[in-house]
This record gives sequence, structure tokens and C-alpha cells, in this order.
Amino acid sequence: MTTRNLPAVGILLVAVALTAGCGSDDDGSPNANPSVSSEAAPTGPPTPPASPSADGATSPPAGAQGTTQRRPASAPPVVLPKRPASAPGAKQVVEAFRAAGLKVPRPKDRSVDCGPDGLGLGCSELMATDAVTVYVFPDETSASDIAETWGGQSYQRGAVVLNYLEAKTPAADRPRYEKVLNGLR
Repeated sequence: MTTRNLPAVGILLVAVALTAGCGSDDDGSPNANPSVSSEAAPTGPPTPPASPSADGATSPPAGAQGTTQRRPASAPPVVLPKRPASAPGAKQVVEAFRAAGLKVPRPKDRSVDCGPDGLGLGCSELMATDAVTVYVFPDETSASDIAETWGGQSYQRGAVVLNYLEAKTPAADRPRYEKVLNGLR
């Protein structure tokens, strides 16, 4: 062996000795008690659990500075575009249908579906019923684009689009809904 290899062999022997000496006394059985090192044992008084703050978030214990706290993953709130002041709201349209004696069974506000987590259509408001779905868009151009996409299964008036795709509204009744929408403003 040359003198060049001696330092490398020495380092290797030290590493093997340290690794062998650092092993646990665990015999591999599931009932073996884990060894406790002085690094893992808490020193000093126990730290109190994290307490919720006024905004509901938990603050880290006093002794946990420098540690990273995991926060529950939550999506940021969806901010929908505002509807034009000149356009009626989706709920207002559904109420006008009801006042005119038209069927609007099981109305449901599904405006959250307008955002990126839903349909992502970019609408401002969305009310769905079993007869018709009412979309209100932030501008007439967006409403027109969607109405063209849905073809003969929709009707557009300004920023409002009536969609009949999922509805069971007979084609003969659709002009009555459209007439009520045209009367709003």
C-alpha cells in the first residue's frame, strides 16, 4: 500500500467505526423500546400547544422559532368580475320569471362555478333552475361569445345569457322567458 492511500483508508475506517457505534440497541423486533438521545429529549419546561389567534390561524409555540409551520392548503377566495350596473342580477331575472308565472323550479346560486375552480366561464353571476340557467357577464362581448358557443340553446340580451342546454324547457316556452328578460332594465 502506498502512503497516498493511507489517509483515504484511515477516513474510511473512522466512518465505518462511527456508523457501527451509532447504531441502536434495537434487535429488530416490533416490541423493542426506542432509545432516547439527549438531542431528542426536551430540556426545560414543556411548551404549551399552539393557540389560535384572532384570525383563526395558529401561532407557533414560543420555543419553536426558526421552525417551519405547515398550514392547511386552502385555495384563495374566488373573486368574480362585477356585473355591469345596467344589467339585472341573475337572482333578479329568476324572480322576474317567477312573478310572470314561469316555471323556475329549484333555483340555486352557482356563481362560484363562474370562477377558475368551476366552469371558468368568467361570468359574474350564475343562477341555475330546472327550467333555465341565467348567466350574467361583466360585459356584452363576453356574453355574446358564450351565447354563440351555445348556439341555438341560448338567448342573449345585453350582458345576460339564458342557457337551455341542461334545462328541460320546451322550445315553445322559451320565447316567454326571453320576453320577460327583454322587459327588464
